[in-house]
Amino acid sequence: MSFRKTFKLICGFAGGSAVLVFAANAAESRGYLGERRGEGLASRWSRLTVLHAAQPAAWTTVTPIPSGHSWDFNWDKREPSTLSNGRKKESVTEDPSSEQDNSKPKATRHIFLIRHSQYNLSGSSDKDRILTPLGREQADLTGQRLAALGLKYDVLIHSSMARATETAHIISKHLPGVELVSCDLLREGAPIEPVPAVTHWKPDAVQYHEDGARIEAAFRRYIHRADPKQKEDSYEIIVCHANVIRYFVCRALQFPPEGWLRMGLHNGSITWLTIRPSGRVGLRTMGDAGFMPPDKLTRT
Repeated sequence: MSFRKTFKLICGFAGGSAVLVFAANAAESRGYLGERRGEGLASRWSRLTVLHAAQPAAWTTVTPIPSGHSWDFNWDKREPSTLSNGRKKESVTEDPSSEQDNSKPKATRHIFLIRHSQYNLSGSSDKDRILTPLGREQADLTGQRLAALGLKYDVLIHSSMARATETAHIISKHLPGVELVSCDLLREGAPIEPVPAVTHWKPDAVQYHEDGARIEAAFRRYIHRADPKQKEDSYEIIVCHANVIRYFVCRALQFPPEGWLRMGLHNGSITWLTIRPSGRVGLRTMGDAGFMPPDKLTRT
């Protein structure tokens, strides 16, 4: 067997950087890797160093370590077994297994969290912070995207703030027949003090205290598994704000909620959460704005 074939065989079986470097060094000394005329020792060693650097680190240093935190299936306090245990049976002949089966959710909830479009930052009050011309274009594109998905939407809920309300009304033009509902709980705010801290945005402690309770209340109202009486999957749209959406995502996925500010969202972007009957939560998309042309993307 030629040295070149032996070299390939050793590399294939070993897969480790040490063996590869040893074989490469031997091949280099015999001229199998090729040597340019006039090339010195320093240049050849540089090539060998690059070859070594390209190899993976030792496997023991790259293996992920589990956090040890298990999934809480009763995160929304709607796990069937916990609900049925405290109920009084209507009759002594009632079948316990039948009762529990009737209390089990059967449908999946699909929740589309839409960030409002670009708005007038110089407005002195909320009513003055309306969408810019570009913001109205963004909302129109978001509406087109939601319509193109071909889903049967059940409701379009929106924050009562001007920029979210206007965004929702533009989107609704592409979704005829979908009910519009305004909600004060979804207004923008400071959900929880972020970690790590930032220097450009520092709300007072009282703002975290007040906004955090309100935004948590919004999460509990809208983000949960389906009611057992719901027979078919539902598709619900919520138009609100970046802070609210990021907090919802962290809470729904059982990530540390104080990490919400580590994520960013484009104006008019779509975040798609799915909540299974079992209580499992999935994130299909986060801040999707790929349906917009690059010159229409903003994050104000």
